[in-house]
Amino acid sequence: MVINKNQPLARDAMAYVLAGGRGSRLKELTDRRAKPAVYFGGKTRIIDFALSNALNSGIRRLGVATQYKAHSLIRHLQRGWNFLRPERNESFDILPASQRVSETQWYEGTADAVYQNIDIIEAYGPEYMIILAGDHIYKMDYELMLRQHVDAGADVTVGCLEVPRMEASGFGVMHVDKKDNIISFIEKPADPPGIPDNPNFALASMGIYVFKTGFLMEQLRRDANEPESSRDFGKDIIPHIVQHGKAVAHRFTKSCVRSTSEAAPYWRDVGTVDAYWEANIDLTDVIPELDLYDRDWPIWTYSELTPPAKFVHDEDGRRGQAISSLVSGDCIVSGASLRRSLIFTGARINSYATLEDVVMLPACHVGRKAQLKRVVIDHGVHIPEGLVVGEDPELDAKRFRVSEKGICLITQDMINRLEL
Repeated sequence: MVINKNQPLARDAMAYVLAGGRGSRLKELTDRRAKPAVYFGGKTRIIDFALSNALNSGIRRLGVATQYKAHSLIRHLQRGWNFLRPERNESFDILPASQRVSETQWYEGTADAVYQNIDIIEAYGPEYMIILAGDHIYKMDYELMLRQHVDAGADVTVGCLEVPRMEASGFGVMHVDKKDNIISFIEKPADPPGIPDNPNFALASMGIYVFKTGFLMEQLRRDANEPESSRDFGKDIIPHIVQHGKAVAHRFTKSCVRSTSEAAPYWRDVGTVDAYWEANIDLTDVIPELDLYDRDWPIWTYSELTPPAKFVHDEDGRRGQAISSLVSGDCIVSGASLRRSLIFTGARINSYATLEDVVMLPACHVGRKAQLKRVVIDHGVHIPEGLVVGEDPELDAKRFRVSEKGICLITQDMINRLEL
């Protein structure tokens, strides 16, 4: 195929999002939903970032592989991502593990989640495949990664973060030469190799891979016939290509999308309660590191039709107010005070309540005189009148889930067990 340098490669690509992970480090937040379906930023879900990046990059063929606790995720995708039209050569497929290859086999790994849907992918005939993780927060133009892949003549291009070298031991690390060709792929090394032009940093895999579709299908079929394989991109597919083909690293700094207010490339794995709380609360900063107000790179999502947020009462000690906070639609702050908090849709927060450093998921209700500090509140929780959280660490630990950094996670089941 002759590549037209002026034609966007994204139009010939399919983005395939792996969204089947358990997300167990988020504890009770993933008891009823997969990690990519967890709420983030006041309106969106985590998976919306990968899908929005694909759409904003010009990709119009999207697939999402789901597995664990997928109902909430599938419902969100059906509601929010059903605007792509086949008559415009667009497509959006939700691909649950459905034993299509074997009646007893669910997705055994990330590579198997693609392999089991080879027939669907080949029916669309995309020239390129971009494999994405569905559980990270970032803004990235995949067209630039596609262009590097083609220009380099690579068999696979791996998206990489530049991280301080000794912090990379929790990642899959790319050992590269001076041209960013990958020499070896090392999973969670104790002593990560540095980057030739920046030895104090290492290249950590983002779980983003670009292939020519035909080559990927060959590799998936080969891997499926390997009895010892774990059917995983990071453990099996990528190391094999590094050894037998041409693998190239793509640095996130080359394709990250930043508005004028974003000083540094932004990427977060919000896979723990602490990281999740911190990334949400960071959005309340005057100039946050992640700009959700960037109209040039919108984060698409399912947007409910809701009335505006409302703040009522204006008496000392009973004033509806929010300082350095994000408050979504259909919220009523009735004589309560919010500070540095992020409140999702449909909250009811009653008089004399005080909230500080709170991340509150949709449809929560806070009773009068409740005092909440440094908490994450799950969807639909009713906080009893007068409940105090964030003042007594020992008491909090007996009643709720408390993270390593002292963030309380509150669910309705925990509230139901309280003896008030």
